[in-house]
Amino acid sequence: MQLYNKLSAKERAIMLEEAGTERLTLSFYQYAQIGNPQLFRDHLFLTWNPMGVLGRIYVANEGLNAQLSVPAPRFEEFKAHLDGIEFLKDIRLNIAIEQDLKSFLKLKVKVRDKIVADGLNDSTFDVTQKGKHLNAEGFNDLLEDPDTICVDMRNHYESEIGHFKGAITPDVDTFRDSLPIIEEDLAELKEDKKLMMYCTGGIRCEKASAYFKHKGFKNVYQLEGGIIEYTRQVKDKGLENKFIGKNFVFDERRGERITEDIISQCHQCGSPCDTHVNCANEACHLLFIQCKSCQEKTQNCCSDTCTSIIQLPFEEQKALRKGLHNSNKIFKKGRSEVLKFKNQ
Repeated sequence: MQLYNKLSAKERAIMLEEAGTERLTLSFYQYAQIGNPQLFRDHLFLTWNPMGVLGRIYVANEGLNAQLSVPAPRFEEFKAHLDGIEFLKDIRLNIAIEQDLKSFLKLKVKVRDKIVADGLNDSTFDVTQKGKHLNAEGFNDLLEDPDTICVDMRNHYESEIGHFKGAITPDVDTFRDSLPIIEEDLAELKEDKKLMMYCTGGIRCEKASAYFKHKGFKNVYQLEGGIIEYTRQVKDKGLENKFIGKNFVFDERRGERITEDIISQCHQCGSPCDTHVNCANEACHLLFIQCKSCQEKTQNCCSDTCTSIIQLPFEEQKALRKGLHNSNKIFKKGRSEVLKFKNQ
Protein backbone atom coordinates (compact mmCIF):
# COMPACT_ATOMS: atom_id res chain seq x y z
CA MET A 1 0.00 0.00 0.00
CA GLN A 2 1.61 3.27 -1.14
CA LEU A 3 1.09 6.05 1.39
CA TYR A 4 3.76 8.50 0.23
CA ASN A 5 4.97 10.10 -2.99
CA LYS A 6 7.78 8.09 -4.60
CA LEU A 7 8.69 10.28 -7.57
CA SER A 8 11.10 13.20 -7.46
CA ALA A 9 9.96 16.65 -8.56
CA LYS A 10 12.14 16.34 -11.68
CA GLU A 11 10.62 12.99 -12.62
CA ARG A 12 7.11 14.31 -12.07
CA ALA A 13 7.79 17.42 -14.16
CA ILE A 14 8.84 15.25 -17.10
CA MET A 15 5.74 13.08 -16.73
CA LEU A 16 3.44 16.12 -16.66
CA GLU A 17 5.13 17.57 -19.73
CA GLU A 18 4.79 14.34 -21.66
CA ALA A 19 1.17 13.79 -20.61
CA GLY A 20 0.15 17.30 -21.61
CA THR A 21 -3.12 16.99 -19.67
CA GLU A 22 -4.75 20.25 -18.63
CA ARG A 23 -4.66 20.74 -14.86
CA LEU A 24 -6.54 22.99 -12.43
CA THR A 25 -4.72 24.66 -9.55
CA LEU A 26 -7.05 25.27 -6.62
CA SER A 27 -7.16 25.65 -2.86
CA PHE A 28 -9.64 25.19 -0.04
CA TYR A 29 -9.74 24.91 3.73
CA GLN A 30 -12.18 23.90 6.41
CA TYR A 31 -12.14 24.09 10.16
CA ALA A 32 -13.73 20.91 11.52
CA GLN A 33 -13.15 18.39 14.31
CA ILE A 34 -11.10 15.50 12.92
CA GLY A 35 -10.77 12.74 15.52
CA ASN A 36 -7.98 10.78 13.85
CA PRO A 37 -5.92 13.08 11.57
CA GLN A 38 -3.47 10.32 10.59
CA LEU A 39 -6.25 8.01 9.41
CA PHE A 40 -7.90 10.84 7.50
CA ARG A 41 -4.54 11.81 6.01
CA ASP A 42 -3.98 8.27 4.71
CA HIS A 43 -7.50 8.17 3.26
CA LEU A 44 -6.88 11.38 1.31
CA PHE A 45 -3.57 10.16 -0.07
CA LEU A 46 -4.91 6.75 -1.09
CA THR A 47 -7.87 8.39 -2.86
CA TRP A 48 -6.12 11.32 -4.52
CA ASN A 49 -2.85 9.70 -5.58
CA PRO A 50 -4.51 7.40 -8.18
CA MET A 51 -6.36 10.44 -9.55
CA GLY A 52 -3.07 12.20 -10.23
CA VAL A 53 -3.78 14.92 -7.69
CA LEU A 54 -0.68 16.86 -6.61
CA GLY A 55 -0.21 19.49 -3.94
CA ARG A 56 0.38 20.34 -0.32
CA ILE A 57 -2.25 19.39 2.28
CA TYR A 58 -2.13 19.87 6.04
CA VAL A 59 -4.46 17.83 8.25
CA ALA A 60 -4.97 18.49 11.98
CA ASN A 61 -7.53 17.92 14.70
CA GLU A 62 -8.92 21.36 13.82
CA GLY A 63 -9.46 20.68 10.09
CA LEU A 64 -7.52 20.75 6.84
CA ASN A 65 -5.82 23.23 4.53
CA ALA A 66 -5.25 22.19 0.91
CA GLN A 67 -3.47 23.66 -2.10
CA LEU A 68 -3.75 21.33 -5.07
CA SER A 69 -3.30 20.65 -8.76
CA VAL A 70 -6.00 18.37 -10.19
CA PRO A 71 -6.11 16.86 -13.70
CA ALA A 72 -8.96 18.70 -15.42
CA PRO A 73 -10.55 15.50 -16.82
CA ARG A 74 -10.83 14.12 -13.27
CA PHE A 75 -12.09 17.27 -11.58
CA GLU A 76 -15.69 16.01 -11.26
CA GLU A 77 -14.43 12.77 -9.70
CA PHE A 78 -12.33 14.80 -7.28
CA LYS A 79 -15.27 17.07 -6.41
CA ALA A 80 -17.55 14.05 -5.87
CA HIS A 81 -15.06 12.68 -3.37
CA LEU A 82 -15.08 15.97 -1.44
CA ASP A 83 -18.87 16.04 -1.43
CA GLY A 84 -18.85 12.54 0.04
CA ILE A 85 -17.09 13.86 3.14
CA GLU A 86 -19.70 15.50 5.36
CA PHE A 87 -17.74 18.56 6.43
CA LEU A 88 -16.39 19.15 2.90
CA LYS A 89 -19.69 18.88 1.00
CA ASP A 90 -20.17 21.91 -1.28
CA ILE A 91 -16.93 23.45 0.01
CA ARG A 92 -15.88 26.59 -1.87
CA LEU A 93 -12.92 25.85 -4.12
CA ASN A 94 -10.66 28.80 -4.88
CA ILE A 95 -9.68 28.21 -8.51
CA ALA A 96 -6.39 29.85 -9.47
CA ILE A 97 -6.51 32.88 -11.73
CA GLU A 98 -3.52 31.71 -13.75
CA GLN A 99 -3.16 28.01 -14.48
CA ASP A 100 0.16 26.19 -14.77
CA LEU A 101 0.80 22.57 -15.64
CA LYS A 102 3.56 22.35 -13.02
CA SER A 103 2.20 24.41 -10.12
CA PHE A 104 2.76 21.36 -7.89
CA LEU A 105 5.10 18.45 -8.55
CA LYS A 106 4.38 16.15 -5.60
CA LEU A 107 1.47 15.03 -3.46
CA LYS A 108 2.29 15.83 0.16
CA VAL A 109 -0.37 15.16 2.79
CA LYS A 110 0.99 15.97 6.24
CA VAL A 111 -0.42 15.75 9.76
CA ARG A 112 0.21 18.95 11.72
CA ASP A 113 -0.75 20.36 15.09
CA LYS A 114 -2.56 23.17 13.26
CA ILE A 115 -3.54 23.81 9.67
CA VAL A 116 -2.03 27.32 9.94
CA ALA A 117 0.84 28.11 12.29
CA ASP A 118 -0.73 30.95 14.28
CA GLY A 119 0.92 30.48 17.68
CA LEU A 120 -2.44 30.91 19.43
CA ASN A 121 -3.89 28.94 22.31
CA ASP A 122 -7.34 28.21 20.94
CA SER A 123 -8.68 27.24 24.34
CA THR A 124 -8.39 30.87 25.51
CA PHE A 125 -11.01 32.25 23.11
CA ASP A 126 -13.99 31.19 21.02
CA VAL A 127 -12.61 30.48 17.54
CA THR A 128 -16.15 30.28 16.11
CA GLN A 129 -16.86 33.96 16.84
CA LYS A 130 -15.44 35.13 13.55
CA GLY A 131 -15.68 38.50 11.87
CA LYS A 132 -18.38 39.39 9.35
CA HIS A 133 -17.65 37.96 5.91
CA LEU A 134 -17.61 40.36 2.96
CA ASN A 135 -17.92 39.66 -0.73
CA ALA A 136 -15.95 41.75 -3.25
CA GLU A 137 -18.62 44.44 -3.52
CA GLY A 138 -18.97 44.79 0.25
CA PHE A 139 -15.20 44.85 0.64
CA ASN A 140 -14.89 47.65 -1.93
CA ASP A 141 -17.59 49.68 -0.19
CA LEU A 142 -15.99 49.34 3.22
CA LEU A 143 -12.57 50.14 1.80
CA GLU A 144 -13.93 53.58 0.87
CA ASP A 145 -15.24 54.18 4.40
CA PRO A 146 -12.91 56.61 6.25
CA ASP A 147 -13.69 54.75 9.48
CA THR A 148 -12.22 51.52 8.09
CA ILE A 149 -8.74 50.23 8.83
CA CYS A 150 -7.77 47.62 6.21
CA VAL A 151 -5.01 45.21 7.25
CA ASP A 152 -3.10 42.73 5.10
CA MET A 153 -2.71 39.51 7.15
CA ARG A 154 0.06 38.16 4.93
CA ASN A 155 3.84 38.31 5.25
CA HIS A 156 6.19 40.99 3.91
CA TYR A 157 7.28 39.02 0.84
CA GLU A 158 3.62 38.52 -0.13
CA SER A 159 2.37 42.10 0.26
CA GLU A 160 5.56 43.48 -1.28
CA ILE A 161 4.47 42.48 -4.79
CA GLY A 162 0.75 43.22 -4.43
CA HIS A 163 -1.86 44.50 -1.99
CA PHE A 164 -5.10 46.45 -1.72
CA LYS A 165 -4.93 50.21 -2.09
CA GLY A 166 -4.57 51.91 1.28
CA ALA A 167 -4.03 48.69 3.24
CA ILE A 168 -1.69 48.42 6.19
CA THR A 169 0.99 45.86 5.29
CA PRO A 170 2.84 44.71 8.43
CA ASP A 171 6.55 44.04 7.83
CA VAL A 172 6.49 40.54 9.33
CA ASP A 173 8.02 37.18 8.47
CA THR A 174 5.14 35.01 9.66
CA PHE A 175 1.41 35.13 10.34
CA ARG A 176 1.98 34.57 14.04
CA ASP A 177 4.27 37.62 14.14
CA SER A 178 1.55 39.86 12.74
CA LEU A 179 -1.11 39.24 15.41
CA PRO A 180 0.49 40.96 18.43
CA ILE A 181 1.89 43.77 16.27
CA ILE A 182 -1.50 44.61 14.78
CA GLU A 183 -3.17 44.41 18.18
CA GLU A 184 -0.66 46.82 19.68
CA ASP A 185 -0.61 49.28 16.78
CA LEU A 186 -4.42 49.49 16.58
CA ALA A 187 -5.18 49.25 20.31
CA GLU A 188 -6.64 52.78 20.51
CA LEU A 189 -8.99 52.12 17.58
CA LYS A 190 -10.83 49.09 19.00
CA GLU A 191 -14.04 50.95 19.79
CA ASP A 192 -14.38 53.43 16.94
CA LYS A 193 -12.90 51.95 13.78
CA LYS A 194 -13.93 49.06 11.56
CA LEU A 195 -11.14 46.48 11.35
CA MET A 196 -11.20 44.82 7.93
CA MET A 197 -8.67 42.15 6.98
CA TYR A 198 -7.74 39.98 4.04
CA CYS A 199 -5.29 37.24 3.04
CA THR A 200 -4.66 34.95 0.06
CA GLY A 201 -7.57 32.52 0.33
CA GLY A 202 -9.27 33.50 3.60
CA ILE A 203 -7.91 30.92 6.04
CA ARG A 204 -5.67 33.22 8.07
CA CYS A 205 -8.51 35.69 8.56
CA GLU A 206 -10.82 32.98 9.90
CA LYS A 207 -8.67 32.65 13.02
CA ALA A 208 -7.41 36.24 13.15
CA SER A 209 -10.89 37.79 13.12
CA ALA A 210 -11.99 35.67 16.08
CA TYR A 211 -8.76 36.53 17.90
CA PHE A 212 -9.20 40.28 17.43
CA LYS A 213 -12.82 40.13 18.53
CA HIS A 214 -11.61 38.33 21.64
CA LYS A 215 -9.11 41.16 22.15
CA GLY A 216 -11.87 43.76 22.21
CA PHE A 217 -12.21 44.97 18.62
CA LYS A 218 -15.90 45.75 18.21
CA ASN A 219 -16.29 45.80 14.43
CA VAL A 220 -14.33 43.09 12.64
CA TYR A 221 -14.71 42.16 8.97
CA GLN A 222 -12.91 39.75 6.65
CA LEU A 223 -12.74 39.21 2.91
CA GLU A 224 -14.43 35.89 2.21
CA GLY A 225 -12.34 33.67 -0.03
CA GLY A 226 -9.44 36.11 0.14
CA ILE A 227 -7.73 37.74 -2.82
CA ILE A 228 -8.37 34.72 -5.06
CA GLU A 229 -12.16 34.83 -4.71
CA TYR A 230 -12.19 38.64 -4.76
CA THR A 231 -10.46 38.65 -8.14
CA ARG A 232 -12.95 36.15 -9.55
CA GLN A 233 -15.93 38.17 -8.35
CA VAL A 234 -14.49 41.44 -9.64
CA LYS A 235 -14.08 39.90 -13.09
CA ASP A 236 -17.47 38.14 -13.14
CA LYS A 237 -19.44 41.13 -11.85
CA GLY A 238 -17.52 43.93 -13.58
CA LEU A 239 -16.55 45.59 -10.29
CA GLU A 240 -13.71 48.02 -9.71
CA ASN A 241 -10.53 46.14 -8.87
CA LYS A 242 -8.87 47.72 -5.84
CA PHE A 243 -6.01 45.24 -5.66
CA ILE A 244 -2.76 46.28 -7.35
CA GLY A 245 0.08 44.07 -8.52
CA LYS A 246 0.52 40.33 -8.05
CA ASN A 247 -1.01 37.88 -5.61
CA PHE A 248 1.73 35.72 -4.07
CA VAL A 249 0.89 32.00 -4.11
CA PHE A 250 2.60 29.08 -2.38
CA ASP A 251 3.33 26.85 -5.35
CA GLU A 252 5.78 26.72 -8.23
CA ARG A 253 4.16 29.76 -9.87
CA ARG A 254 4.91 31.96 -6.81
CA GLY A 255 2.51 34.62 -8.06
CA GLU A 256 -0.65 35.38 -10.05
CA ARG A 257 -0.82 38.66 -11.90
CA ILE A 258 -3.90 40.66 -10.91
CA THR A 259 -3.00 43.98 -12.54
CA GLU A 260 -0.12 45.14 -14.72
CA ASP A 261 1.21 47.37 -11.91
CA ILE A 262 4.71 46.45 -10.72
CA ILE A 263 5.02 47.87 -7.23
CA SER A 264 8.24 46.16 -6.12
CA GLN A 265 11.84 46.08 -7.30
CA CYS A 266 14.61 43.62 -8.04
CA HIS A 267 16.41 43.00 -4.77
CA GLN A 268 19.76 43.04 -6.55
CA CYS A 269 19.69 46.01 -8.93
CA GLY A 270 16.58 47.98 -7.94
CA SER A 271 14.83 47.86 -11.32
CA PRO A 272 11.02 47.40 -11.37
CA CYS A 273 10.31 43.70 -10.90
CA ASP A 274 7.90 41.40 -9.04
CA THR A 275 9.21 37.95 -9.95
CA HIS A 276 10.09 35.76 -6.97
CA VAL A 277 12.79 33.12 -7.40
CA ASN A 278 14.73 30.77 -5.13
CA CYS A 279 18.52 30.97 -5.09
CA ALA A 280 19.97 28.20 -7.29
CA ASN A 281 22.42 27.24 -4.55
CA GLU A 282 20.60 24.41 -2.74
CA ALA A 283 22.47 25.25 0.47
CA CYS A 284 20.88 28.71 0.38
CA HIS A 285 17.55 28.48 -1.51
CA LEU A 286 16.69 32.04 -0.39
CA LEU A 287 13.42 33.43 -1.78
CA PHE A 288 13.88 36.88 -3.28
CA ILE A 289 12.86 39.12 -6.19
CA GLN A 290 15.16 38.98 -9.20
CA CYS A 291 14.90 40.48 -12.70
CA LYS A 292 15.94 38.62 -15.84
CA SER A 293 19.12 40.66 -16.23
CA CYS A 294 20.31 39.77 -12.73
CA GLN A 295 19.32 36.14 -13.27
CA GLU A 296 21.67 36.00 -16.22
CA LYS A 297 24.50 37.75 -14.37
CA THR A 298 24.28 35.58 -11.24
CA GLN A 299 23.04 32.35 -12.82
CA ASN A 300 19.88 32.51 -10.69
CA CYS A 301 21.76 33.07 -7.44
CA CYS A 302 21.34 35.67 -4.71
CA SER A 303 25.06 36.50 -4.32
CA ASP A 304 28.51 36.10 -5.85
CA THR A 305 29.26 33.51 -3.17
CA CYS A 306 26.33 31.34 -4.21
CA THR A 307 27.20 31.78 -7.89
CA SER A 308 30.69 30.46 -7.14
CA ILE A 309 29.32 27.49 -5.22
CA ILE A 310 27.06 26.25 -8.03
CA GLN A 311 30.10 26.07 -10.34
CA LEU A 312 31.55 23.33 -8.15
CA PRO A 313 31.04 19.64 -8.92
CA PHE A 314 27.86 18.25 -7.42
CA GLU A 315 29.69 16.14 -4.83
CA GLU A 316 31.61 19.19 -3.59
CA GLN A 317 28.38 21.17 -3.29
CA LYS A 318 26.84 18.29 -1.38
CA ALA A 319 29.84 18.17 0.97
CA LEU A 320 29.52 21.91 1.66
CA ARG A 321 25.86 21.45 2.56
CA LYS A 322 26.52 18.62 4.98
CA GLY A 323 25.70 19.55 8.54
CA LEU A 324 24.35 22.96 7.60
CA HIS A 325 20.90 24.03 8.74
CA ASN A 326 19.53 26.91 6.74
CA SER A 327 15.97 26.81 8.04
CA ASN A 328 16.20 30.21 9.72
CA LYS A 329 17.58 31.85 6.60
CA ILE A 330 14.94 30.25 4.38
CA PHE A 331 12.19 30.99 6.91
CA LYS A 332 13.00 34.72 6.82
CA LYS A 333 12.22 34.86 3.13
CA GLY A 334 13.57 37.83 1.24
CA ARG A 335 15.79 39.05 4.06
CA SER A 336 19.55 38.88 3.59
CA GLU A 337 22.46 41.29 3.81
CA VAL A 338 23.38 40.42 0.21
CA LEU A 339 20.12 41.89 -1.12
CA LYS A 340 20.97 45.56 -1.63
CA PHE A 341 17.51 46.72 -2.68
CA LYS A 342 15.37 44.93 -0.13
CA ASN A 343 14.09 46.89 2.84
CA GLN A 344 15.73 45.17 5.78
